[in-house]
Amino acid sequence: MAIRVLIVDDQALIRTGIATLLARKPDIEVVGQAGNGREALNLVAQLDPDIVLMDVMMPEMDGVEATRHLSARGPRPAVIMLTTFPDDERVLQSIAAGARGYLLKDVDHRVLADSIRTVAGGGALIHPQITAQLLPRLSQLATPTTSLPTPSAEPSIALTPRERDILRLLAQGYTNQEIGEALALSIGTVKNHLSVIFAKLAVRDRTQAALWAREHLRS
Repeated sequence: MAIRVLIVDDQALIRTGIATLLARKPDIEVVGQAGNGREALNLVAQLDPDIVLMDVMMPEMDGVEATRHLSARGPRPAVIMLTTFPDDERVLQSIAAGARGYLLKDVDHRVLADSIRTVAGGGALIHPQITAQLLPRLSQLATPTTSLPTPSAEPSIALTPRERDILRLLAQGYTNQEIGEALALSIGTVKNHLSVIFAKLAVRDRTQAALWAREHLRS
């Protein structure tokens, strides 16, 4: 069964271009297009897509707000954010809102298709260029030591059940390979999940993530 995709962007030319590229993929079906977040919410209810490719900056309702509404409805559809310029604040806001991926619009069509497949299969990802830019920001957000986030932070914010499972295994000392074997995931998928988890928790490394998990997650 083909992966059903909804494209959301305020520029019709970009929507059409993405749709044309994805039409070449036999396992991906573009089921609709929307020009802003508000239209997207209505079309998601009508079309039931698996994946929403969501522009970040749009009139009426931007991608972050639309993603927040979709996440409140349930785990489907998964949202992949698309942006022209990497922006630290927008990346963090999108991840906190529940986005499962964050890509630059100039990404190769093969990478875009693979990203759609990864997220549709339960994975998560952030464009490498964005990750590299985001790391210094995460270092600033994290404390100088391995102390945990303040109790005022919501422990469960935007963590999916899969991310919780990975975090629990990480806290038990599992390697990426062992996590993958335990959850039937590829090492690449585990790494993508961990990148998103670290960003959500605003931690720098596995040690801080493990400490957070031991404090906030119950077995």
